[in-house]
Amino acid sequence: MVGKAGATGGRRDSLLGAGTSRIRLVRSDCLNHSIGLAIRFGLSNRGAANQKVASAVVPRDHVQSILPARFRLPVRRLPVPHAQIGPIAVHLPPRVEHNDTLQEQFPSWDLNLIAEKTGIQQRHIADPGVTSADLAVAAATDLFERENIDPASIDFVLLCTQTPDYPLPTTACLVQDRLGLPTRCGAVDFNLGCSGFVYGLAMADGLMQSGAAKRVLLLTAETYSKYIDDGDRSLRTIFGDAAAATLLTAEEKPSLSAFQFGSDGSGADMLIVGDGGARPPEDAIRPRHRKRWKSRLYMDGPSLINFTVDAIPRLVKEILEVDGYSDDDVHRYLMHQATWKMLDQLRLRMDVDDARLPIDMADIGNTVSCTLPILIDRLRRKGELNRDVAGDKLNVLVGFGVGLSWAGCLWRDHYQAT
Repeated sequence: MVGKAGATGGRRDSLLGAGTSRIRLVRSDCLNHSIGLAIRFGLSNRGAANQKVASAVVPRDHVQSILPARFRLPVRRLPVPHAQIGPIAVHLPPRVEHNDTLQEQFPSWDLNLIAEKTGIQQRHIADPGVTSADLAVAAATDLFERENIDPASIDFVLLCTQTPDYPLPTTACLVQDRLGLPTRCGAVDFNLGCSGFVYGLAMADGLMQSGAAKRVLLLTAETYSKYIDDGDRSLRTIFGDAAAATLLTAEEKPSLSAFQFGSDGSGADMLIVGDGGARPPEDAIRPRHRKRWKSRLYMDGPSLINFTVDAIPRLVKEILEVDGYSDDDVHRYLMHQATWKMLDQLRLRMDVDDARLPIDMADIGNTVSCTLPILIDRLRRKGELNRDVAGDKLNVLVGFGVGLSWAGCLWRDHYQAT
């Protein structure tokens, strides 16, 4: 508020209106190295019996614009940190289940036809007593040892899993303790499945831009095999167990951008475990079609393919348009490794050749939230993402599936292995 000038007049030289003003500028340090300005205006009416005082907080940029040059503070713009995908460690359970073994166990199954559709020859399966936390700890331990990472340097743990050790407590807290991470470290589970890695990247990027974390351990760990009946021909031949540990570091140069997300809960009945939660079985969501197998996990494969080939090309287009890119600018489309048939349908719909949309799951199967970090790790090892081969090329990361949920972003691989 500004006090009204008195009738006696006088010199009106106030910066913010009529009357005489007292301006007090207070410079203070804010949490994230920013500078705040508090402005208190004491305005008085000449001739009035009582002095009226008003207070206001004015943004610094506005204050700078109205002050004479000699009173302005220097503008200090500090770089905003961004998440960078650093080293990745993958842990696969030692037990391997090959299609030949299944063929011996189930002679009536046409494993050759199944492999043609899925592109999968074998999967790694966790033993009955091994959980997602066990796999995550093994992957993180390997990462720390191989890259000489001090556990005390980790500020935050993000764990994506749909097979947690317990309904509560949070599995990420258990992992924090087992890895010997500091108690000041944040730890969060999130249940998102196939799109989870991209969501994890976005959350880590937000933590770093806010100044809340500099080093984030993004873990993905799944044991879908525990939801699948041994006699389920449709699911046992697809899903494998795995974990991946990805170190995300705060860097000045952005490498991740143009995050886009999508959700459609009306498709929950396409891929669901309908028991084990707090909702009574009689009130649970029913599978979209007849459930043919005894597995706790239900999947409607054809409906998921239809969803994918419709939603994902549109998502990719939206991601590229954020920064004005086109298909010609993209080096690789790195997609969630669902099945060969689903990804081949995307290749056809997007008119992308095999090399630009790689499929690499024949020896591990669909590992849900782990497929993207595993794919990135394998492409790096082949030299296909290294700077000396790919330069500073643009890649598109996309996850999609259970939820229904989908997410994607642009990514340039700035990480250089030591």
